[in-house]
Amino acid sequence: MKLGPEQSVQMPMKTVISLIVLVSIFTFSYFQITERLNNLETQDTLMQSDLLKKAEQTPKNLEIFMLIEELYKQNDKHQELLDKNIHTQVKLDHIAIQLDKALTDIEKLKDKVRNNGNSH
Repeated sequence: MKLGPEQSVQMPMKTVISLIVLVSIFTFSYFQITERLNNLETQDTLMQSDLLKKAEQTPKNLEIFMLIEELYKQNDKHQELLDKNIHTQVKLDHIAIQLDKALTDIEKLKDKVRNNGNSH
């Protein structure tokens, strides 16, 4: 079979339209897949850059954690001192009450001795 410029080819319109639609669908699908891959690569790149930024912040975070830990230690020490001061204050209040009672008892004894001394 020889084909030349004088020969004509007959093709039904249904087949031509089917081929055009098929090529269009494949082209559209190719561009959709390409776009989806580009989006995924962009997201991956952004995620990797975010991870790198977080990795760069790690020393700062460690320093903050160390400072927080030091503050907790200082807070614990201050709480212990405060507890001791509260106990000391309670003891001082108790001693003050006992001292007032002792002074009252001494005054009563002194008055009793004076009264007994005057009667002799």
